[in-house]
Amino acid sequence: MRIVSLILAIAVGAGLYFWIIERERTLAFISGEPAGAEAAEADAPQDTVVETPDTADTQALVKVVARASVAREIDNAVILRGQTAAAREVEVRAETSSTVISPPLRKGSFVEAGQLMCELAPGTRASTLAEARARLAEAIARKTEAESRVPEAESRVIEAQARIDEALVNQNAARRLSEDGFAAETRVKNADAAVAAAQAALEGARASVTAAKSGLQSADATIESATASIATAEKELDRLQIRAPFSGLLESDTAELGTLLQPGSLCATVIQLDPIKLVAFAPETEVARIEVGALAGARLAAGNHEVTGKVTFLSRAADEMTRTFRVEIEVPNADLKIRDGQTAEIGISAAGAKAHLLPSSALTLNEDGTLGLRTVDDDGVVAFNPATVVRDTAQGIWLAGLPDEINVIVVGQEFVTAGVTVAPTFQEQTQ
Repeated sequence: MRIVSLILAIAVGAGLYFWIIERERTLAFISGEPAGAEAAEADAPQDTVVETPDTADTQALVKVVARASVAREIDNAVILRGQTAAAREVEVRAETSSTVISPPLRKGSFVEAGQLMCELAPGTRASTLAEARARLAEAIARKTEAESRVPEAESRVIEAQARIDEALVNQNAARRLSEDGFAAETRVKNADAAVAAAQAALEGARASVTAAKSGLQSADATIESATASIATAEKELDRLQIRAPFSGLLESDTAELGTLLQPGSLCATVIQLDPIKLVAFAPETEVARIEVGALAGARLAAGNHEVTGKVTFLSRAADEMTRTFRVEIEVPNADLKIRDGQTAEIGISAAGAKAHLLPSSALTLNEDGTLGLRTVDDDGVVAFNPATVVRDTAQGIWLAGLPDEINVIVVGQEFVTAGVTVAPTFQEQTQ
């Protein structure tokens, strides 16, 4: 059984070989006609022209379609997509606790810088201010009294010093008389006691001077405390009137009448739209071409409104997530027609450059993965030219970094490599 299976397998394999690999010979053998080259030689007329080597090489060349392109000067603007943003936006919040006693201003209203938006009830703050002022007056009076006590205490020191001097003279005289036997011992003791009393009086006078000066310093501290209390009370009264920090539009209603505001509670949101900012994010490949002060234009998506301005800010640090750099452009908006958050297509002027307008399908990669074009010279030899994308438009893609005149392979560039000779067919550039 195994031998039969092996024979059948060999027979099937041989049949498949002759039917697939030697199909022409097999069919010719079955039909009785000459096969392959023999049939061609048999049917060929005697006057057939034999191909020359040059003709054979020409027919063997790869055929490609090329286009002659000449570089043109273009405005090398940086095209970005961004949105409008208010120049300033502030949430004005309360700094103290109280109820609103002013009628609300409705959102959309225009407010001037310093205009009252929310007024709060004063409560007992006026009484606190009056109390602080009374304490200041009392402290000033105490200081005056303390200042008058200092000279008095100093005069007592002088008087005590004079008494000490007198007591010392009496003590010296009593001792000499006692030594000569003209005075009793009790007189000397009385003189010593008088000196000690005078010294004690001097120390007391000096303590009075220190106490007077301490009282003066205490009065100064009381004055400073009262002054601080007055400033705090006056600041609390100022916080009762919440005013607009700058001229702008109310993005929300101010706090309703009777609302209790705590420190940090929102009174209103104010935005400034004149001038307005255009905010975009430039990629790493384009940021080096943007400079602060460069002219810029933008087309707003809503209403096809076009505006112009200047670049006022270019970030030095890239966004950690997108690796892009923030660009801000200031645009006049006196009529306030431009709103916050509108989408805008932005063009920032940069140095002009020469570029070729070609179809994006002509781009290819070389063996190293470099983006560029395959070109052909007058002898039909293919070369690879690296290219830089300047701008992508509906008509094609603008490429820089190329010679001024080139023959670009637009069809078949993927099937040839640099150094290969091809048979190009040229087409006219329609763009």
